[in-house]
Amino acid sequence: MKGSRIETVRGPVRRPWRFDLVLERGGTVSQQTQLARALVQEIQRGRLPPGSMLPGSRTLATQLGVNRKVVVAAVEELVAQGWLETLPASGTRVAALLPPLAVADTEVRPPRTARPVRSEAPLVSITDGLPDTRIAPLEELARAYRRALRAFSRTASGYTDAVGDPGLREVLSGFVNQARGLSTTSAEVFLTRGSQGALGLYALSMLTRGHVVAAETPGYAPAWRAFEFAGAEVVHIPVDGGGMRTDILEETARTLRGRLKAVYVTPHHQYPTSVSMTPERRMHLLHLAERFDFTVLEDDYDYEYHFEGNPLLPLHATAGSRRVVYIASLSKLLAPAIRLGYLVASPECIRKLGETRTVLERQGDPVLERAIAELFEDGTLQQHARRARRVYKERRDHLLGQLSGTPSLRAGLAYSVPTGGLALWLRLRQRSAESFAARAREERLLIAPGSTYLHEGRLAALRFGFAAHDTDELSRICDALSRCVSR
Repeated sequence: MKGSRIETVRGPVRRPWRFDLVLERGGTVSQQTQLARALVQEIQRGRLPPGSMLPGSRTLATQLGVNRKVVVAAVEELVAQGWLETLPASGTRVAALLPPLAVADTEVRPPRTARPVRSEAPLVSITDGLPDTRIAPLEELARAYRRALRAFSRTASGYTDAVGDPGLREVLSGFVNQARGLSTTSAEVFLTRGSQGALGLYALSMLTRGHVVAAETPGYAPAWRAFEFAGAEVVHIPVDGGGMRTDILEETARTLRGRLKAVYVTPHHQYPTSVSMTPERRMHLLHLAERFDFTVLEDDYDYEYHFEGNPLLPLHATAGSRRVVYIASLSKLLAPAIRLGYLVASPECIRKLGETRTVLERQGDPVLERAIAELFEDGTLQQHARRARRVYKERRDHLLGQLSGTPSLRAGLAYSVPTGGLALWLRLRQRSAESFAARAREERLLIAPGSTYLHEGRLAALRFGFAAHDTDELSRICDALSRCVSR
């Protein structure tokens, strides 16, 4: 048995690793066929993934103890079949796209011509209000990240406080006080891995079996899952054009007799409908929190994107940390992949969150937190927020023009224009959302039917996230939607 070395290519780097091939001598199957079959078996097993480089024919022949002509013939056959490919001046590697054959057999060659394969356009998702990462200051973030990483390496420090980088907490405290009307200190700021991380930590720290959380419906289902994961029961309060129905919430709180521990709301731009909670309901909600002794979980996921008038100040700006836990995220400002959010709460709540995180993950991402703090301090994020707000408003207005200017869309869809946010809530006049989603997929559009945002039942509506698409892309999407409506 002879050994050979194979090099796996990952980008420009070649990483050698060893595997063994066994070739019989004097058997009924030629060594050429044995070698070809052995190579294909290694490819199919995953030991030779696409892009893996083979040794040169002379090297492989020497290692296997066979004539070089055997290696050359076997390799040429596998190149012809599509298992391998040759690179000028580089050698031979496993093909990126492998042939649809169960096994390779050098005794019977497959046809040299193949039926052309129809390539489908990729699915375009409009299911959520995601930001456009093409306009985000990711290069600036990368440079700041490298500087933060070097700073940590010089100090040989890797562990930080579970509540997050003190510099960013101080920056965020000043930011929310100045820009959002809060009155807080860095001791009340807890850094999380996005808003979902904040919800999960809060649920595990503050809720337990027997507790009840009230939430909007239609609403943000991942939040419901976080509360249920901690053992709490979720009750669903309907939403209309003025936000959560606080009159129904009051009846629910009275019925639960002290079991209601928290109410989860998205009052600025309700998720998914984008409506704003009216001032009267906001005050009623805070009154109910005092009366029935529950905490308001305020998820302010896209405060930066308000296009008309003045944005409503957060509930936390009125009630403070005693009654309101304020949750926000940088994912909508930069990119969903940037998992960094924050939570503003009472010192007692912050302490419990820190204890939970210490058990679960020890800390957040101190390098990213330090880099984000730098971008706040030098004004990069503030400048980007101003630009993004202008760009997204232009895109929203373009979309509104497409919807109102296309007869089929005007006849088939109803909507209200929100004052801000990154998505429109479209109501279907006649079709079910499920059948519409199926038609949209045939047009290579990925949409989520209204039932996605309900705990039960169906809803003839969909959420159209427009921010991630430029005006040309939005026009093409509306053309596809028009065909769906007309069918």
